[in-house]
Amino acid sequence: MATPKTPYDAVLHAARDVTRLDCALDAEMLGTALLGSVYAIAETDRNTAVREFVTGFLAATARRRTSAATTIRSVFAALVPDAEGAARVRPGAQAPTWSGQLGRVHLTGTWSYGDVYGDQTSYLATFAYDEEGGGPEHALVALVDHNIGITKDVFVGNPAEPIVAQVRTLCGADELTWFREEDPARMRDEVTRHLAITDDLGNLPAEGSLATDRALVGARLALLPGRATEPPPTVEPPTADERTELVRRFLGGPEAARFGLTDLDGDELASLHFCLSLVLDHAAGFPDADPMRWSPAVAGLFLLDWVHRRAVLDMDDAAMLPRVLRAWAGHAGRLRGLPESALTQTDTAIEEMVPEFARLYSTGERRSPATAAVAQLMADGVDPDDPAALDAWIEANRHRLTDEGTG
Repeated sequence: MATPKTPYDAVLHAARDVTRLDCALDAEMLGTALLGSVYAIAETDRNTAVREFVTGFLAATARRRTSAATTIRSVFAALVPDAEGAARVRPGAQAPTWSGQLGRVHLTGTWSYGDVYGDQTSYLATFAYDEEGGGPEHALVALVDHNIGITKDVFVGNPAEPIVAQVRTLCGADELTWFREEDPARMRDEVTRHLAITDDLGNLPAEGSLATDRALVGARLALLPGRATEPPPTVEPPTADERTELVRRFLGGPEAARFGLTDLDGDELASLHFCLSLVLDHAAGFPDADPMRWSPAVAGLFLLDWVHRRAVLDMDDAAMLPRVLRAWAGHAGRLRGLPESALTQTDTAIEEMVPEFARLYSTGERRSPATAAVAQLMADGVDPDDPAALDAWIEANRHRLTDEGTG
C-alpha cells in the first residue's frame, strides 16, 4: 500500500480488518492498542493527548464510508466518549452485529489485593456485556505503587473468572499478601487519582500494558460509582512534637535495645538522633508520609539512594545508620502487626544492603552536587556557621562547583 499521509490514515490502515473481529471486546482491545501508541509518545498530559487525537480522528474521517472506517470510529467514540464529536458518531450501514454493544457493559465484581508492607495495591474489577454478543466477561487489573505514587500498570484480560480465581489462590497461599472485596467507588477514586499522575510522567514504566490498555481502562473506570463512601485514610508527616514522641517510643522498645541503641552518649548519641531524623525525613517524602511503613523496597530506596542524595554523613553516621534502620523497621513492623516472616524479610534485606551502602558512601557517586559540595566543605574543615569562612571557601571553589553543577 502507499505510505499513509497522516497518522489518521495509518490508524485506518491498522484497523482495516476491524469488522472481521468476533465481538465488541476484541474491537475495543484493538482500539485501545492503537490509541496506546498516541499515549506512549505524548510528552505530558497523555490522557489529554489521546482525547485530542480522537477528536482530530473523528473530524478527519467524518466522510469515510467504508465499513472499517465507520466501525473504528464507533470504537474510538466508545473508548473516549468525552472526545469532541464522539456523541455524534453512529454505526455505518454495514456495521458488525456486535457494534451496538461497544462500551455497553456492567460491573460484576470488585476486589483489591496487595502486600502486607503497603508498597503496592492492585485493584481488580470484572465486567460483562449487557448482551451476550458483546464478548466474554473480562477483568481489569490496576497496580498502584504507593512508593512512587502512581498507577504503575493496568491490564485488561479475559475470561474473568480464572483471573480472579488465580489471584485469590495466590494471595491465600502467601501470608505476606492479602485479598478482599473492594468498594467500587474506592477503586475508581484510587486508580483514577494515581493514573492522573502517571499520565503526566515524562517516561512511562518500561514493562506491562499501561499504554496499550490505558484507554479501555479509562472507559471502564468511568462506569464505576464516582465517590467512595469512606475516603482512604491520609497520613500527614508528623509534627515536631509527634516526631519526638515517635523517637521516645522507639528508644523505649525492644528493637532499640537489641541493636544497642539505648545507652549511647557523646558522638554516638548525636549520630543516633541524626540517623533517626533521616529515617523520619525520608518517610515524610512519600505520598502517604507514614513513618511506620517500611519494607525491603522502602529500605532500599532509603539506604541505597535517598540518603546519598540528601544527606552528608560522617563515618560515625555511616556506621550507625544501618543499625538504626534495622531497629526502626523492626519496631514499626511490630507496631503494625506484620507477620514475623515480613519482619525477618525486611531485616535480612537491610543487612544484605550494607556492603553496597558502604560502597556508595565511600565513592560518593550518588551524591547530588549540593550534597557533594557540603561534604567537601566539611572535609576541608570549614565551619558552616562561620559566614566569613564559608564565603571564602565558596569563592575559592566557585569554578569547581560551577563545573559540577553543569556537568
